[in-house]
Amino acid sequence: MASMEKYKTLEIVQRNPNSPVFYLHLNLPSQFNALSRDFFSEFPKALDSLDQNPNVNVIVLSAAGKHFCSGIDLGSLNSISEDHLSADRGLSGEKLRRRIISMQDSITALERCRKPVIASIHGACIGGGVDIITACDIRFCTKDAFFSVKEVDLAITADLGTLQRLPSIVGYGHAIELALTARRFSGMEAKELGLVSRTFDSKHELDQGVRDVAEAIASKSLLATIGTKAVLLKSRDLTVDQGLDYVATWNSATLLSNDLKEAVSAQIEKRKPVFSKL
Repeated sequence: MASMEKYKTLEIVQRNPNSPVFYLHLNLPSQFNALSRDFFSEFPKALDSLDQNPNVNVIVLSAAGKHFCSGIDLGSLNSISEDHLSADRGLSGEKLRRRIISMQDSITALERCRKPVIASIHGACIGGGVDIITACDIRFCTKDAFFSVKEVDLAITADLGTLQRLPSIVGYGHAIELALTARRFSGMEAKELGLVSRTFDSKHELDQGVRDVAEAIASKSLLATIGTKAVLLKSRDLTVDQGLDYVATWNSATLLSNDLKEAVSAQIEKRKPVFSKL
């Protein structure tokens, strides 16, 4: 089990040295992985290093300790309030806006990362934790995990992506109800809502199930999985017509690849394909 670069709030691990599946752990278990200032600076750097690493095909985002994420660190919230108190309301407002945009960008790094990211969720996933998982590509959880779009209880309008991404995952009606009530809901309900694709009876079964899915995706052509992620994300904001035009342009650049020849040959020869690294 190889550990990579050193971070204060995160850990990158390659559990199997022969596998292109890498694990990015939220790693502040004593604080239930609350999101600190350090997290917001480290998270995009860690994702970028995984994105640039040619040995990585799939990233699993999971968490150390009892809970996935307890939301934004309350000390950080206090410091944000104090940092931006100023006699000049316009200047302090502009400075706060830039801070929020920088924090948003740290979460959007999940979508900017070309490689697929699978969220593996256990325990609590609260507030900023929901911002994070809605920016991941696939979500799995334990049945006894629990979630809350918590921000209204802290007198905040959620601003790191939940209100933008959750409606397209669970539907507008469910999203606004969850966001306005801030109520807690279970892993089982998360599955019913479509927030997660599957639930597992235990953390051990979740780990195994996520590993199996990650390995299956990692065995496919990275050119194809990267393209699929990019086109789906882009098409979310386009009409069907525009989306079709975008994928035609994408494929005009990437379709005629060695991976395509290898996939066809492997099917004909009834063997496992061996695809290119990027």
